[in-house]
Amino acid sequence: MTDIAKAIKSINPNAEFSCIDDDVNKITWLNGTAVISKLDIETKQTELQAAYDAKDYQRKRKEEYPSIADQLDDIYHNGIDAWKATIKTTKDKYPKWAVY
Repeated sequence: MTDIAKAIKSINPNAEFSCIDDDVNKITWLNGTAVISKLDIETKQTELQAAYDAKDYQRKRKEEYPSIADQLDDIYHNGIDAWKATIKTTKDKYPKWAVY
């Protein structure tokens, strides 16, 4: 789950607070920062987590793609079509809209 600090800063980038054990019930608002409701924080956490999860395919692809140098070498030696085939293998393995 996305941590409370990220959720709070997403709602109010200027918020000043302390939070113990990443517990929404243990937040102290500092220096006149307006209180953000627990429901708003938890809703924002859910939104941020969903946005993070939606890009899981990107993180998985990045781990498996050859380095840029290797990709350029592949293009030079084997042409664009061979490079596309190499990249397509990873894209097919981790499609944008798959559920894992």
